[in-house]
Amino acid sequence: MHMVITGASRGIGQGLMQGYTARGDNVTGTSRSGDGGLIRLDVTRPDDIRALGTALDAQPVDLLVCNAGIYPDKGQNLADGYPPEMWAETFAVNVTGVFLTVQELLPNLQMAARPRIAIISSQMASDARAPGGSYIYRASKAAALNLGRNLSADLAHLGVAVGIYHPGWVQTDMGGLTAEITAEAAAAGLMQRFDELDMATTGCFRTWDGRDHPY
Repeated sequence: MHMVITGASRGIGQGLMQGYTARGDNVTGTSRSGDGGLIRLDVTRPDDIRALGTALDAQPVDLLVCNAGIYPDKGQNLADGYPPEMWAETFAVNVTGVFLTVQELLPNLQMAARPRIAIISSQMASDARAPGGSYIYRASKAAALNLGRNLSADLAHLGVAVGIYHPGWVQTDMGGLTAEITAEAAAAGLMQRFDELDMATTGCFRTWDGRDHPY
């Protein structure tokens, strides 16, 4: 099986890459720097995304994990925070970058026998769970959820299953040291969820531990 994971240099992405490698899968990981044997990919740069497609030319992709993401507005103040450039950067990474990566690798996915796309969103995308704050991150992850749901509809006739996932509150640079679970635990749970994903469950929004998440 060939897995492609964006944002694989640390945190959940690194945990997924290590898990799939240990399982014996063929894994292509990306990072902004391209260090450590990863492919250089800044998802805000169309040239980088095209270069990824070129590097994977004629290689089937069984699973594309769109994991790269940023959370720059933690602690911003509603009175004078959340500057426009922060909105633009976050949506470029968390939403547009996901779409362009899927678009570029769709031919590779169509070469696979059971192609799947996993989009890492967040419980903070949920309309049903809206406690306030983190407006930019919440909006971008809600957009990623919406993107995944619509992709699942448009790609159904191609047999490409799409799932959207809340990875848990994870002990990463983004989640902080006081978060509930380790990146390794999140990755192990997500791997099970990705294995379960098929055309019967395409469009699902699920948690790392297998619960359906309210939209």
